[in-house]
Amino acid sequence: MAPRPGLYANIAAKRRRIKRQQAAGKTPERMRKPGTKGAPTAKAFKQAAKTAKPKSKTKTAKRKTKRSYG
Repeated sequence: MAPRPGLYANIAAKRRRIKRQQAAGKTPERMRKPGTKGAPTAKAFKQAAKTAKPKSKTKTAKRKTKRSYG
């Protein structure tokens, strides 16, 4: 059996669906409010953070060098 997509993949997919629906002029589906039935819980976000990919250090280093002060 193939692994299921994670929490953040599901959230990103829903955001893409909402954008497509808005562009088509339809009434888009909505994100669930925190605490409602079926919404991700704090426990789900903590579990997803355990399996998240670590942030790469190169992106932050590049961002700092692009800024010009003065």
